[in-house]
Amino acid sequence: MFCSLSRRINELSLTLEKLRLSEYLKHLNNIKRVIWINFLGGLARGFGVAVGFTLLGALAIYLLRQAFLDNLPVIGNIIADIVKIANEKLQLR
Repeated sequence: MFCSLSRRINELSLTLEKLRLSEYLKHLNNIKRVIWINFLGGLARGFGVAVGFTLLGALAIYLLRQAFLDNLPVIGNIIADIVKIANEKLQLR
C-alpha cells in the first residue's frame, strides 16, 4: 500500500513538473506582465486579422474583376437585349 502511494505521489510530482505549474503561477502573480502579454497578443491578433482581410479582399476583388472583364461582351449583349425589349414595349403603347 505504501509503495503504490509513494509511486503515485512521484507520478503526480513528475506530472506537475511537466505542466510547469509553478512557472504559470509566478506568471499570473505578476499583473503587469499579464497585462503586457495580453496587450501584445491582442495587437498580434488584430494585425493578423487586418492583413488577412486585406489579402482576401484583394484576391476577391481581383477574381471578380477578371470574371467581369471576361464576361463583359456577354453582359453587354444581355443589356442590349433588355433595352431592345423595353423599346419595343414602349412603341406598342
